Amino acid sequence: MNNTAKRFLILLFTSCSLFACALNSPVDRKPIPERSDRSSGNQFAKSDFDRMADVEISENMQSLRNLMIKLYKRNPHELAKSTADNAEKMATWVIEGEQQHHSLFKEIDNKQGTEAIFLSFKPEYTGDRVLPFIVGLQTMLLQAHGNKTDFYLTNTIDPQHLYNVARNIEIAAWKLSNARDETGKLYLLSNEINDTDKNLSFEREFGKMIGRTDLYAIALAEKSERLIVRVMQNLATAIFLPFIP
Repeated sequence: MNNTAKRFLILLFTSCSLFACALNSPVDRKPIPERSDRSSGNQFAKSDFDRMADVEISENMQSLRNLMIKLYKRNPHELAKSTADNAEKMATWVIEGEQQHHSLFKEIDNKQGTEAIFLSFKPEYTGDRVLPFIVGLQTMLLQAHGNKTDFYLTNTIDPQHLYNVARNIEIAAWKLSNARDETGKLYLLSNEINDTDKNLSFEREFGKMIGRTDLYAIALAEKSERLIVRVMQNLATAIFLPFIP
């Protein structure tokens, strides 16, 4: 076993150990997802890192769907601006219908990436604030993966772009919890901690996304022996990092 493989196994073991510790918290436990194509012929054209990318992007899309549903349930007035359908149907259309609408929505001027995220917190914007926030995160992730969700030996992903996207998710999560209008009211309700309620489910979902993306970025960097330029930022004043060539 070469040094790169050894380092990757150590990294994977450490990640799994941290995840096991997290399972001690009283949260719902779900079975590990099984990919429907894992025994199909196209798996012969995939390396272990390709399969890892398949799982990483798929699970991150599911986290985005969960976040969108949670945000709409905490902010039902935002959902009403877009549709009379329920939160689940809207989230399914946005996340799983990407091949049809290509994440281009005239309601948000077809904005994507960081531009869409910024739109969510602009005082003059009166539309559905959940839509550009989720679309911005989704398109950031997809663009950093070469706009693919299925990976093969011929595909290449830059680990620096993945690392940058993970930092951008951190910034977006901070903005969601802290950005307020001129009256001091949060633009979007998410986490809640008070004397009677404690809801940190948003923070946990963001943490999963950041952890998956970081793990894959580090694993890719180890495999290709490429250096990731790490950036330390104050979230309150941080700027979004570039995530596409």
